[in-house]
Amino acid sequence: MTTDTHQIKVSGLTVDVVRKDIKNLHLAVYPPAGRVRVAAPLRVSEEAVRLAVVSRLGWIKKQRSKFISQARQSEREYVSGESHYFQGQRYRLNVIYQNGASRVVIRNKSAIDLYVRTGSDREQRERVMLVWYRQCLKEQIPALLEKWEPVLGVRVADWRVRQMKTKWGTCNTRAGRIWLNLELAKKSAQCLEYIVVHEMVHLLERHHNDHFTELMSRFMPQWKLHREELNRSALGHEEWSY
Repeated sequence: MTTDTHQIKVSGLTVDVVRKDIKNLHLAVYPPAGRVRVAAPLRVSEEAVRLAVVSRLGWIKKQRSKFISQARQSEREYVSGESHYFQGQRYRLNVIYQNGASRVVIRNKSAIDLYVRTGSDREQRERVMLVWYRQCLKEQIPALLEKWEPVLGVRVADWRVRQMKTKWGTCNTRAGRIWLNLELAKKSAQCLEYIVVHEMVHLLERHHNDHFTELMSRFMPQWKLHREELNRSALGHEEWSY
């Protein structure tokens, strides 16, 4: 359970420090602007936290630079002519107003037809697209779980899809539940599979430590390539908050 959250300044960086009843100190940098966060054991002194950040300054600056330079889509209006992504491919959106039920259809390798009711506003057009993205993503996940559960020797008790601001996925190790970011519907099949495996490996190792890295490399030797692909892909427009 988190017992204390505060901020410190280290070499001009603002660092969020979260004190928890954990064994090891964990440092992470989050998109889109490179927020630095340290989860520290209760027993670790403030000076030790500062030293841990100082020792990783080079890595922190490198990660922040990646996030700042990463391509980002402008806010979508869901109008004809816009570019939208699906399963790693870019498509041109074609909005068709009609009186029938709303739906989304991939017409060919370059176009997505969005059928909406006459007079639909931006929010309504977006909602139709998000429902479609969610349905498509949910159709992909069961086969991945079926493939990887016997390989990893774990069982996912439950999985869900939701819009997330800062993570591609999360895992509740106690409940055996994983959550996957709806944005993954826009990424390639390899990226989706990497995130599914990543979260499933957390059922074997909760933390991002050397053991976790070893497990990822053992079960998915190319995982770093998939991670790089995901990191290079354009981020959706979001009003990021923490």
